[in-house]
Amino acid sequence: MSNLNLEIPTEVREFAEKTVDQARKAFDSFVVAAQKATAQSEAAAESLTANAREVSSKAIGFAEANVKAAFDLADKLVKAKDPKEILAIQSEYLKSQVASVQEQAKVLGDAVKKAVASTTESK
Repeated sequence: MSNLNLEIPTEVREFAEKTVDQARKAFDSFVVAAQKATAQSEAAAESLTANAREVSSKAIGFAEANVKAAFDLADKLVKAKDPKEILAIQSEYLKSQVASVQEQAKVLGDAVKKAVASTTESK
């Protein structure tokens, strides 16, 4: 066998080094972007979870209040002495429940708006 002394030309070596350096920089940029995207999605998920918890808590509280009001109505109806008193009790209940449901809808609507706003702000 003959001893061939093959050498890689300087231009080829420099081109290869430049290509590897560019690939490394591109990969580093990709990793930074991926880490940033991950952090943003985690923050959005945490915000969404906290907001959903708050809205659910409010809704459960309202449901409890409405059921309590219904039981209070039942107690009053059972103790009514005549049909006129029954009608007065039902009328009072309806008025208070309409006002209550309107307020509850407003509060829940505001909570949902806040949740959506804070979730979109964290993106």
